[in-house]
This record gives sequence, C-alpha cells and structure tokens, in this order.
Amino acid sequence: MRPVLTLLTGWALAGACATTAPETAPVSGGTIERPISFSELLERARASADVRIAYGEGDLEYGELWLPDGPGPHPVVAMIHGGCWQASLPGTILQDYLAEDLRAHGVAVWNIEYARIGHEDGAYPGTFEDIAAGIDHLRVLAGPYGLDLDRLVFTGHSAGGHLALWAAARGALEPGSALYREDPLLPDGVITLAGINDLEDYRAHGLGRCGEPGTVDALGGAEAAMDDEVYAQISPAQLLPFGVEQIIISGEVDPIVPPVLGDRYVLLARAAGESARAVALEAAGHFELIDPTAPAWPAIRAEIDRLLAPER
Repeated sequence: MRPVLTLLTGWALAGACATTAPETAPVSGGTIERPISFSELLERARASADVRIAYGEGDLEYGELWLPDGPGPHPVVAMIHGGCWQASLPGTILQDYLAEDLRAHGVAVWNIEYARIGHEDGAYPGTFEDIAAGIDHLRVLAGPYGLDLDRLVFTGHSAGGHLALWAAARGALEPGSALYREDPLLPDGVITLAGINDLEDYRAHGLGRCGEPGTVDALGGAEAAMDDEVYAQISPAQLLPFGVEQIIISGEVDPIVPPVLGDRYVLLARAAGESARAVALEAAGHFELIDPTAPAWPAIRAEIDRLLAPER
C-alpha cells in the first residue's frame, strides 16, 4: 500500500511526455485451438477458500480468504470476479482457480463478492459501495490473519477488471461524490485481466458480448444512457490520473474484450502521466486469463510477483 499523493506527483512528472502508443507486448507460451468458455472452465474441480468473511450485512457482502501456509505476514492480492456485472452469471467461483494457485505460491487472496445488476442493491451506487467496503475490510483482517498490506495488489477479470481499476482509483474521487471515502485502502499496483477499463469506450465499441451498450447504462443505474456525472465517478478513465501503477493485460484472441480497448486506455493513462503498460498474451482468449493451466498464466503471475516484491 502506497500513499496516493506521492505517487501522483512522481508519476505525473515522469510520464508527462509518455503520450505515444503503448507497446503491446506479445508473450509466447504455446497455442490454443480455440478460446475456452467459462462453463468449460467451471467443469473442472476447484479447491476451497480457507474462510468466508462478511464485510457488511448484505447477503452478497462477503469475501473468501485464501491463506498460504505459515504465520505470515503474507503479501495480498485483492481479487474481483467478472461476469458482465450481472447477477445471472457466476460469481467468486470464477476466480477460485487463480486463488488456489496464488495461495500455493505464498500469496494470500481476498476474493470479493458483491451485488450486481439484477440484485436488489446492484449497479450504481451499490456495486461500488460493496467493492469499496470489501477492499477496506482488509484493514480489519490484516492483524488476525497475518496480511501484509504494504504488499498489496488489486486484480480483476473482465467486468471485475473494471472494478479493480476503479478501486485503485478511489483516491481521485472528489469529497462530493456519493462513492467518496476519506481514507481508501490503495494498492501498490493494479492488474486488469481482459478488463473493461474505459466504460465509455466499451459502451461505444464493445462487441456486444456483455450486452453493451445497455449493460453499461444499467451499471450506472440508468434506464437510458448513463449520466455524465455518474461516468465521472465510476469509469477509471474519467478518474485519471490516480497514481497507481497499472498493468493492462489482454488475450490476443479475446472475443469479448479485444486488446485494442486496453491499448486505448493505456494511451489515456500515459497521457495523464500514469505508469501504465499494456500486455497482450499469445495463446489466450478471454477466460484463459483466469485459467492457471493455460500458457498465459506464468506471465500473469510474474507481473503479480513483481508488484508484490518487497524491494519495490
């Protein structure tokens, strides 16, 4: 966890001229015949978290904590699942495979559930209030469970990538925002996996696989087009710069969130002075990025390890 103001100042100076197109780095690692679906992924056996812990009073206000062996303190990944922000799609189980792998490699994982579109308290503001409360609850858990919040990374997949990036951007929210918290818990870095990083861009140029544009509007609590004031509070692209290192990872053959969307977001982030990098992984579609048996996973875990390194 790092102070947001110090990072904002340093990166704004260092990145002031970084407005050229980002290098989207292909990472080799085998081949795939076709991208897998989430239903194929979920057919596999899954391990279980060590404990489920409520961070609020709602039925969906809980997280699942995966703890490595030993007393700690353990580095932490706060993880947010995707599913197009919709109640009809699977929740935390989508991230269980990555959580198990990270736990086996000495990293504690806090896998957050939250209200989504179709749930009573889902969409704006409830979805975002849940994410904020779930993240900040790590301060309560740190002592009892041996968590090192000075080595903290946020990550999320697809719609969860949007929410992880938003959680990392909370320090840029104005006090007048309905989502403002005085002292948000911020990470050392954030990694989005096929993340929907810019809501306006996805609404306009997404491929329709998440029900956009209607789903994006519904996320903002709108029956018609989302209000600009809401976009300003919930789209990470609108909150730039927020002074957290950002790794934007895509699958080169992703049919749901194509890599060009990540590239465009990184252009915006760099132009705002952020430390941001786009990475496109060969042999990866959408769900390969949350499959630890896929060729792409070692490169993703290496990025997590780098951000968690104690010497940073």
